[in-house]
Amino acid sequence: MLPPKWTQTVVEALGKKILGVAQTAGEMIALLVETLYYCKEAPRNLPAIFRQIYEVGVGTLPIAMLTALFVGMVLALQTGTQLALYGSQEAIGAIVGLSLAKELGPVMTSLLVAGRIGSSIAAEVGAMQVYEEIDALKTLEINPVRYLAMPRLLACLIAVPALVVFAVIVGILGGALVSHINPEIGVPYTVYFDSMTRALGAKEVFKGLLKATIFGGIIAHVGCYVGFKTSGGARGIGIATTRAVVMAFLLIFIADYFLTRLML
Repeated sequence: MLPPKWTQTVVEALGKKILGVAQTAGEMIALLVETLYYCKEAPRNLPAIFRQIYEVGVGTLPIAMLTALFVGMVLALQTGTQLALYGSQEAIGAIVGLSLAKELGPVMTSLLVAGRIGSSIAAEVGAMQVYEEIDALKTLEINPVRYLAMPRLLACLIAVPALVVFAVIVGILGGALVSHINPEIGVPYTVYFDSMTRALGAKEVFKGLLKATIFGGIIAHVGCYVGFKTSGGARGIGIATTRAVVMAFLLIFIADYFLTRLML
């Protein structure tokens, strides 16, 4: 006896989704391998790489620092008031420093870069794909992966960790300010920074920067992949931009979990 028709429909739809995800994963891995292969051409493409670093780093720096400032202030305010109930507010520096360096700094900054730069990469590459500029590059015997994907990948691998360093520093300073001036917490700057430096070592900083580097690679790779797969004119470019941001966000959260698990 055959199963009901709706069951067949559900199974078929589920199978197509699984095959689609598998195909996307395979295509992304193939593009990543090709992009890494062309990294050997980086010395010949330094102007393009530096231009992308400027776009990613300098362009995102003000909003990243402003966001980190208020995240550090809120983190200190929320945590400090609770610690003050138990007379343990002296540990606020360690909590803010570790939270920003290992988790909040890399994830928060990467999400900002994904929203600002990941969408820009997908839109730019997608427009070139839709308007056949990539076909023109191939006609001129210019490899689009080497010309478009490789500089953006290297730029994000360099710029995102640098942004995280600035964001963490600003966030820690914001936390110190709130911890000192808030009467409910009242932690002196010396106590705050002493607690932070005792808890925040080179190992914790390295873990955060490693996360930031991987997240930067995800942002650039997803943006380029979605851009190369864009079709359908102006509407397709808009869809690709949204898809790139959503995919980057999702992969950043997934990678963050597994990286945190491996680093415990």
